[in-house]
Amino acid sequence: MASPTQCLCLLFVLGIWASQASSRSVPELSMSDRFEQWLSSYSRVYQDATEKEKRFQIFKENVEYIKSHNADSSKKYKLGVNEFTDLTNEEFKAMRNGYRMRSSNNIPASKTSSFRYENVTAVPSSMDWRKKGAVTGIKDQGQCAVAAMEGITKLKTGKLISLSEQELVDCDVNGEDQGCNGGLMDNAFEFIISNKGLTTETNYPYEGVDGSCNKKESANHAAKITGYEDVPSNSESALLKAVANQPISVAIDAGGADFQHYKSGVFTGECTTYLDHGVTAVGYGQDGDGTKYWLVKNSWGTSWGEDGYIRMERDIDAKEGLCGIAMEASYPTA
Repeated sequence: MASPTQCLCLLFVLGIWASQASSRSVPELSMSDRFEQWLSSYSRVYQDATEKEKRFQIFKENVEYIKSHNADSSKKYKLGVNEFTDLTNEEFKAMRNGYRMRSSNNIPASKTSSFRYENVTAVPSSMDWRKKGAVTGIKDQGQCAVAAMEGITKLKTGKLISLSEQELVDCDVNGEDQGCNGGLMDNAFEFIISNKGLTTETNYPYEGVDGSCNKKESANHAAKITGYEDVPSNSESALLKAVANQPISVAIDAGGADFQHYKSGVFTGECTTYLDHGVTAVGYGQDGDGTKYWLVKNSWGTSWGEDGYIRMERDIDAKEGLCGIAMEASYPTA
């Protein structure tokens, strides 16, 4: 029978072994193993071995870029692997970003010049319209979004209704919008007004491709708007007044590699003011280190960003705002 001293010694040795075992890092997966796991996670299948090898090389380059970025401690935000990691940045932009910047030729004639929040003098220090029940769940619906209309419908009627993006894709095709090939948010509002509303997503489900307009379902209105207004351009202070009162449609440059792979944190990244994507500002706040941000709802599913959202730096030196967020903001009225 072992003595108490022998037992203590045995426990000490076992403790050392356990400590050494726990301190050993788990072997990192090879890049090919990571790629196979990624393929399984996103149910991705390629047409042949050549295409798979091409995608693997792109995946590998993107993962190395992500690792390099995240190793830089000066960055306020992190990048991560998501469903776009097998795409080059050029492919990503062509697939996901179809917003068309305003020009003198495509501004709708019935747009009003008024700004109802002009005289607002006090706004909350932070806002999150999700907490007030005015934001539907994240959708994976490419360039097409109706979140601002869903928000104003909730504020005016008390009902949060997921509205049909596909109706816009299929039926709003006579002007600049051309379905999921891109368009202007103002033109989408024009269509909704002339159509006397939108139906629900349940009635007219999202398909992700342009189809023929279902006149029957399109006439089954679940919500409507009476007009829309633009936020004064190049003014983050004006945008703040608007977002304090309702979710706002904004256009941004979302075409950069850092935006493609954004995972978490306050985005301060590289971007231009070439607007190529429509999203929705659903709030604002301040990070723990004092960095002010816009809370933005995207439409690329929950695997991208912070469960489908991005926090973008607010109150920067440039009047256009980060990635041009203050350039072409607008909102529906009801």
